[in-house]
Amino acid sequence: MLNETVPLEDELGDVLEKAIRQTGLSEEELSQRAAVPLVKIRDAIDYRSDLSTADLRRIATVLSLNEVGLCALGCGQYPLPEPPSLPFCVHALRMPHGIGVANAYLVTDGGSNRGLLFDTGPDIAALNTVWPRTVNKVDAVFVTHVEAEHSGGLCEVVERFGVDHAYCPTGARAPCGQIMPEGMHLEFGPFEVKAFSTPGHSSAHNCYLVSMPSVAGGGTLLISGDLIFAGSVGGAHYCHRQLATHLKRMLEGVPPQTVIAPGHGPLTTAANELRYNPFVA
Repeated sequence: MLNETVPLEDELGDVLEKAIRQTGLSEEELSQRAAVPLVKIRDAIDYRSDLSTADLRRIATVLSLNEVGLCALGCGQYPLPEPPSLPFCVHALRMPHGIGVANAYLVTDGGSNRGLLFDTGPDIAALNTVWPRTVNKVDAVFVTHVEAEHSGGLCEVVERFGVDHAYCPTGARAPCGQIMPEGMHLEFGPFEVKAFSTPGHSSAHNCYLVSMPSVAGGGTLLISGDLIFAGSVGGAHYCHRQLATHLKRMLEGVPPQTVIAPGHGPLTTAANELRYNPFVA
């Protein structure tokens, strides 16, 4: 499975801004503790970074960030792995939303005309522009969290494909679908999907681990929503502490070569993010 040339969701400025909010420090306090001029920190947050490697190392120490990953990000050289092969096809459906791009994923068994859909994009029109024409049946839909760019097309998808099974996180206020709580396993054809409740970015958020049990050592796929990005994490709009807890739990709890399919940005692996993600200290 080749990784397309997809830009990271977050630049250095985004990571610094999220980390500052996470620690509760002000920019002034970070400047003082890291011995980095305040103007340089503010320029970096505004995407005009002039931070040296020494600056980044001191900032990483104060913000409890992964020094290697932060420096790599600051140099524009954050490493991305070649995702390992999986025994099934993963269609990354990347759709413009606002000034960014949101990802949904369609998982199919080889050349099959049916699959499982994870998130639905902003609406059915956006989904149609990236939908593989060889697939005309959706056996189930799984929503990571209810936000416009990830679940806006949910009811339209259910209606269009005649979907009998649509699942959302516990506590989600979705217009259609049923709850899939922590630890629940479901099987659809050769696929097994397990839900993990991972609040932090939002109060109701799931990650989904996808596997094909009939294939020994076949590899796994983690649909991470807005919990884990390559080189970053989602904004902790609900709870910083819970986001950090579930980030560590998911990355350490799945096999290292698990392919991570995030809600924004490129594919990565659990091993890569454990080693380099700035938020994994």
